[in-house]
Amino acid sequence: MYRFLLTPRWWGINLFVVLAIPFCVFMGTWQLGRFEDRVQSHEQAEKAPDPSTRAAKPLDELLPVDKVTSGRPAVATGTYADQFLVPGRELDERRGFYVLSLLRTEGGKALPVVRGWLPGTAGSVPVPAAPQGEVTVTGDLQASENIHSDGVDTRGGLPAGQLGMISAASLVNLVDYDVYDAWVTLPEAEAGGALKPVPAAAPQGSGLDLKAFQNLGYTGEWFVFAGFVLFMWFRLVRREAEAVRDVALGLVPEGEEAQEGEKADAGVAGAEGATAVPAPETTKAAQGS
Repeated sequence: MYRFLLTPRWWGINLFVVLAIPFCVFMGTWQLGRFEDRVQSHEQAEKAPDPSTRAAKPLDELLPVDKVTSGRPAVATGTYADQFLVPGRELDERRGFYVLSLLRTEGGKALPVVRGWLPGTAGSVPVPAAPQGEVTVTGDLQASENIHSDGVDTRGGLPAGQLGMISAASLVNLVDYDVYDAWVTLPEAEAGGALKPVPAAAPQGSGLDLKAFQNLGYTGEWFVFAGFVLFMWFRLVRREAEAVRDVALGLVPEGEEAQEGEKADAGVAGAEGATAVPAPETTKAAQGS
């Protein structure tokens, strides 16, 4: 009854099922592993001490920024140069902007320093000037932002002196000197207290955010796909087996469907022939005229 499984058509179906199910299981397992990694990193981050409480180290010793060094206090010495405003940033559920100053170190490379946050609209609020002369700053180290970072503005068209994303890639087109692929935020307000300190953010991928639960959702989807492929294969096999059984019991004449298909093809061919070849009478009439 199941000899039809060895026909060329069923060889293709069987091959698809054999390849599709392991692929779906592999992808589901991979997504589950991504979710488990995020859970583990979240647990480790909760058990680990607050990075900002650890001893400050020179900036170069903490680069490049990773999940371990993110949030660690970094020390850098230099003089403030260009200053930019980063609009559309929220703090304590209030909308405002960051004040970002570039600290040019002794080597000439600049470190972006978020000196603080101000409420209101960037460009319409007075901004305290950066300290003059050589200064030594100690700020919590942060990785460069990307298009997935909170508050980033990728629309472009910002006024001069404003920046949508804090990253070396964005700043390199605005200044004529090298910029570190990192930035720091000052944990304490400068003298005068006009600027409000911006808390350091947790490194991306270290918490149970929406993306982590998306991985869990994708896990379920891939396993559902695998089950659906298997279900459809059993359904097709059952339907084919029932058709073979009906033919064997004489409920459906063997070859009936094939004969009907041949008649239909013959009818189509006849219609095409009638259209393509003119009738003898029509030909003679045309010749006589």
